[in-house]
Amino acid sequence: SCTRARISAEGKLYTCLFASKGNDLRELLRSGYSDEEITYIVRDIWNNREDRYSDERLNKTSKKRILKIEMSHIGG
Repeated sequence: SCTRARISAEGKLYTCLFASKGNDLRELLRSGYSDEEITYIVRDIWNNREDRYSDERLNKTSKKRILKIEMSHIGG
């Protein structure tokens, strides 16, 4: 799975290297939420991100590898 999340100097969480916008963590951290609440919010941001380029690429690559393996099983 993708682990390319980055935090900018301005406190923005970018969930992908190719992301055009980030989520404002600075305000979140200053808002008085507990560590548990912040963890939940960041996890929610990560799980609901729309920029899953690396995950999608990995899935396509994995499928291609599976097809190659399947071909070798049938004597190809």
